[in-house]
Amino acid sequence: MTTSRAADPTTADPDSAFRELFEATYDDLLLFVERRAYHAVAEDVVAETFLIAWRRLDEVPKPLGEARAWLFTVARNVLHNRQRSDQRQQSLALRVLREPDAPNSTEADLAATRIDLMKAWQRLSSADQEVLTLTAIEDLTGPQAAQVLGISRPAFSLRLLRARRRLRQHLGQRPNSEATNVPAPAGPSRRGGSA
Repeated sequence: MTTSRAADPTTADPDSAFRELFEATYDDLLLFVERRAYHAVAEDVVAETFLIAWRRLDEVPKPLGEARAWLFTVARNVLHNRQRSDQRQQSLALRVLREPDAPNSTEADLAATRIDLMKAWQRLSSADQEVLTLTAIEDLTGPQAAQVLGISRPAFSLRLLRARRRLRQHLGQRPNSEATNVPAPAGPSRRGGSA
């Protein structure tokens, strides 16, 4: 194990300096993250950590021990950001579907609902997730969210309506659901319709 990444970091080319850092620290970094997350998540976190290291290579300390500590710090921050994002997505599904006059639920009911919501959320397209996230998590108004997506406000409202409908449909497809055989409403309620 070496104590420095390169004999003269000012003359070493960035590609070889990064390659040396990667080879010297990858296994340790992966084990560090795996102790805190699932393997599939750990690989993504390590990849993102090395991407940050590549972009900020001049900030990575030169001694290997200090570089490892720097990478561990970055990986820990990446993992925390990812966990916060996952929690926001779970909260989003609850906020989108919460009914104001729903009766108080037991903890078991809430846990089952959360699992169902996570499964339904995963079945949504990334476009639907983005539309719902902009309003429920990012707290943007309709016009602000439309601006972010580069579309008109009516187009955004339509996308949001459809994304909410699809999320409810996915929830309606869960097993043992009361709503399994009940079709989703097709649109606004009829007022004063003809006989």
